[in-house]
Amino acid sequence: MSNSAIDQLVGDGSAPHAGAQSGDLSTSPLLEVKALQAGYGRSQVLFGVDLECPQSGAIALLGRNGAGKTTALKTLIGEILPTGGEIRFDGLVATREATERRVRRGMGYVPQEHSVFTSLTVRENLALGAISQDTADGIEMVLDFFPKLGARLDQTAGTLSGGERKMLAISRALLGKPKMLMLDEPTEGVWIGVIEEIAERLHRLAREMSIIIVEQHVELALRVADHAYVMDRGKIVLEGSSKDIRDDPRLIQYLAP
Repeated sequence: MSNSAIDQLVGDGSAPHAGAQSGDLSTSPLLEVKALQAGYGRSQVLFGVDLECPQSGAIALLGRNGAGKTTALKTLIGEILPTGGEIRFDGLVATREATERRVRRGMGYVPQEHSVFTSLTVRENLALGAISQDTADGIEMVLDFFPKLGARLDQTAGTLSGGERKMLAISRALLGKPKMLMLDEPTEGVWIGVIEEIAERLHRLAREMSIIIVEQHVELALRVADHAYVMDRGKIVLEGSSKDIRDDPRLIQYLAP
């Protein structure tokens, strides 16, 4: 897929500012999160989380199961309202915004589970993803991006392989032309050959838009991302470039079961 085609799949504000480089957090970030607190009822999960996402490039959110990664993404997209802190997206405060408003402003989200309509065909899932757009050209572009889906258009999503479902979920999210795409475990339950294909596509997307990836395949996440945050018990305990995080001996400690 050409860069011009990728440009048409991302939001109008997804291109970096003049002089900015992919993953460069020294420029004005697209997403700024400060002292974020959130949880479920009386159970607090996030404790003062700070993170930033650049105008283009990817960040990885790492940590063992239960560290708070999925809760962080759900809070960023508005499924969970924070109990403290601030979320600022594309220059505006989004802390109390409804999910629908965040999506219209350019947030995209691919959850870990239930990310496609299993009773609908691939074609119907894609049509729903493109429903807010004026043209169907985007569908052709995502089929170019994930060619395997082109041979499955009339197949119900529930009969797809795990990897094909992930590709469909990512494609649906891209059809909304997000400025920032959040992915929760995009390679979970996926065959190794397809994992590499998804990783390569995400790496290409990160050149043109902002991506947050939560992923248990740490090497893959650090390969896709320029910057990484490591969570433990609802807090950010490590932060830095992907290279620095990969070489940090404390990483194993925070990822061990």
